Amino acid sequence: MLDVVIVGGGPAGLSAGIYCGRAMLETLIVEEKSAGGQLMITDKIENYPGFPEGIGGFELTEKLKEHAKKFGAKIKEYNKVEKVVKEGKVFKVFAGEETITAKAVIWAGGVVPKTLGVPGEKEFLGRGVSYCAVCDGAFFKGMEVAVVGGGDSALQESLFLTNFASKVYIIHRRDSFRAIKILQEKVKEHPKIEVLFNRVVEEVKGNKFVESLVLRNKETNQTETLKVSGVFVFIGNSPNVEGVKDLVELSESGFIKTNDNLETKTPGLFAAGDVREKPLRQVVTAVSDGAISAMSAYHYIESCWG
Repeated sequence: MLDVVIVGGGPAGLSAGIYCGRAMLETLIVEEKSAGGQLMITDKIENYPGFPEGIGGFELTEKLKEHAKKFGAKIKEYNKVEKVVKEGKVFKVFAGEETITAKAVIWAGGVVPKTLGVPGEKEFLGRGVSYCAVCDGAFFKGMEVAVVGGGDSALQESLFLTNFASKVYIIHRRDSFRAIKILQEKVKEHPKIEVLFNRVVEEVKGNKFVESLVLRNKETNQTETLKVSGVFVFIGNSPNVEGVKDLVELSESGFIKTNDNLETKTPGLFAAGDVREKPLRQVVTAVSDGAISAMSAYHYIESCWG
């Protein structure tokens, strides 16, 4: 039996792995894809303390992984956790065909991108529709693309796409952005970016690949066609809670409720990172959550298992 299983290998999970390892807990991090989470789809992070010039998401991920392994945490990638159950004091973590037992679990499952839910979106996924500019931006060199959204991610990824695309349209349903001012100023000043406020996407159209978007102007209620070769969707995220939904209490928006020690309603189960209800979801708050949840797990094991 392991001391701690950490579900999710993003910044919260890797940080938890560092602190659990330093506490001499036998620790396993299980990640559905490649470790890194949202870091892996972020080109450059400009607000992580200690890196005034910014740091790439991949580079920071590698440093976190190396750090966690240094203190003994094991990382198992490409292994999806389907469900967590508790029998007596023991947690059972079902990952594929494997059942892992542990004294405590830290759920750092992160979030998944929200979709537009319009005709053509699913059909053209991977053929012009994307939720990751860092992953797919290079495929659109010299082409015109659209970004849907108005938050930090949408504007940040729009700026990244200008490295490849000849033009980037930002489509936002409101008349102003929700993103921080510094990103708004960068977008406003960039010659390759054009902003289309008060528009919503009604349909994604094309033949083998995306060729255009049907937009509806919310002010006039008229539809218009925007010719683009790709559309990148950044309209928010949904928490990944499926595997523990029976063991936790969820907020109205579907995120996991915790106390200040990141304890859930089930003793021994902790939640960390973007998956939990909190006012700010950033890398710096994720790694903080990882540290707190790890120390809380340590104290829980000490008190309940001796």
